[in-house]
Amino acid sequence: MAATVVYRSQIVHQSAFVKSPIILSKPLHFKQIFSTVNTNLQKTRLRQLSIAPPIRSSSGDSFLESNSYGESSRSIVGDLLDYLNESWTQFHATAEAKRQLVAAGFHLLSENDEWDLKPGGRYLFTRNMSSLVAFAIGEKFSAGNGFHIIAAHTDSPCLKLKPKSASCKSGYLMVNVQTYGGGLWHTWFDRDLSVAGRVILRSDDGCFLHKLVKVQRPLLRVPTLAIHLDRTVNQDGFKPNLESHLIPLLATNLESSSGENKDKNNMPSARGSAHHPLLMQILSDELGYKIDDIVSIELNLCDTQPSCLGGANNEFIFSGRLDNLASSFCALRALVDSCASPEALSNEHAIRMVALFDNEEVGSNSCQGAGAPTMFEAMRRITDCLQNHSVRENSFARAIRNSFLVSADMAHGVHPNYIDKHEENHRPELQKGLVIKHNANQRYATSGVTSFLFKEVAKISNLPTQEFVVRNDMGCGSTIGPILASGVGIRTVDCGIAQLSMHSVREICGKKDVDIAYKHFKAFYEKFSSIDKKLNVDK
Repeated sequence: MAATVVYRSQIVHQSAFVKSPIILSKPLHFKQIFSTVNTNLQKTRLRQLSIAPPIRSSSGDSFLESNSYGESSRSIVGDLLDYLNESWTQFHATAEAKRQLVAAGFHLLSENDEWDLKPGGRYLFTRNMSSLVAFAIGEKFSAGNGFHIIAAHTDSPCLKLKPKSASCKSGYLMVNVQTYGGGLWHTWFDRDLSVAGRVILRSDDGCFLHKLVKVQRPLLRVPTLAIHLDRTVNQDGFKPNLESHLIPLLATNLESSSGENKDKNNMPSARGSAHHPLLMQILSDELGYKIDDIVSIELNLCDTQPSCLGGANNEFIFSGRLDNLASSFCALRALVDSCASPEALSNEHAIRMVALFDNEEVGSNSCQGAGAPTMFEAMRRITDCLQNHSVRENSFARAIRNSFLVSADMAHGVHPNYIDKHEENHRPELQKGLVIKHNANQRYATSGVTSFLFKEVAKISNLPTQEFVVRNDMGCGSTIGPILASGVGIRTVDCGIAQLSMHSVREICGKKDVDIAYKHFKAFYEKFSSIDKKLNVDK
């Protein structure tokens, strides 16, 4: 039989990319393939070995993807899968974004310190390790020039541990959780779940440390009731009580288990703990700290199934947290790549910015959410820093008037089994480009002007766009767009990648749309200045 070629780039994280292919005389079991690479690089968790071998560039150092929207170009889909698999929580998503930006040459700032900024510089800061602002300053920027911003959010609907999570029922150790956001909670049943988030640790010198933790093996499960005990569930629908039925199992009650486990359950350091000693011991083992050193935890429940490609032609992305990490990553990557070359910012008069916020799923009203003045405070500080100690009339107000914000959040693709849920002339499809969102009642911030400008970017770049309007007889969701637009009056367009199963534990979007979104965002950074100056509305 013909030899099978599996590229290491399909298994290994990009930073460990190996140019030469592995030639296999016959298909191998997954474990045999993974034995050819360092086990420390397995955290990408199968980008999916059924991916067709990528088209190699002439230099052999990147893979290319052919599409109908221009020449073949490098795809970011594999890197998105890595980002999704790394980013189980908003904390991990922010930390990974920070790592990638620093690796790309962005300088880390602190909101607590005085800033020293220069034209041509690239910078970032985080808040609460769950929100992030990054920006690149055009070398020709002067006070009063605009900011070109893409904003998204890092949080997704999930289950979170309650402050006192330990409970025991019928011989089981249970973990009490609270719902976060508007999730499709029935999809969380019968999934292999674990925990991830952050902890505060006490160090030997008496100071406190902030650490992220992620337990990658399945720890928890919310089992459904057997149909034999709920005979009408298929007729009446699955309607669990979220307080009494949505409680994950951790273990059998250790008091009835072996003496070794019983001793662990009754460790003096864990008595009276708000959380099960067994869970605390698992966290202790992951962190390498004693249980007594863990002074605070903030944990999400997470599905352990890795993000991957799916569909007969590997045309879909199957993953949790696509809403809204897919938008976050495309924006992040577009910013990095738009200013990667030495001359990229040499003729830029504006500032290119990404703002990633937390708590969008619950209204954005938090210190780290879009309702806080984080982004606008940063814009004011940047403007003030770059005035070269000269006082100019209302430079920040003029900067706002010259700025443009892209609010990027996932969009509702038309569901083939529920076509009537969409307005008949506004049915976005997967693989057909970014969706421009409209709502006359301002649930989205798009206007005729902002829609035109953003679509003009796509037109010049030969990229497709779609449009969405909710039916008049249905309610409309919202985004951070109206919050930011009304905050200081910045021109805003709402857009997103079309997806299915929004707010499920496992969502779907089109692989091609990820690359289109990245190209659209990158073109926005590179071309918007020249487009914007051609249109005057208030003169």
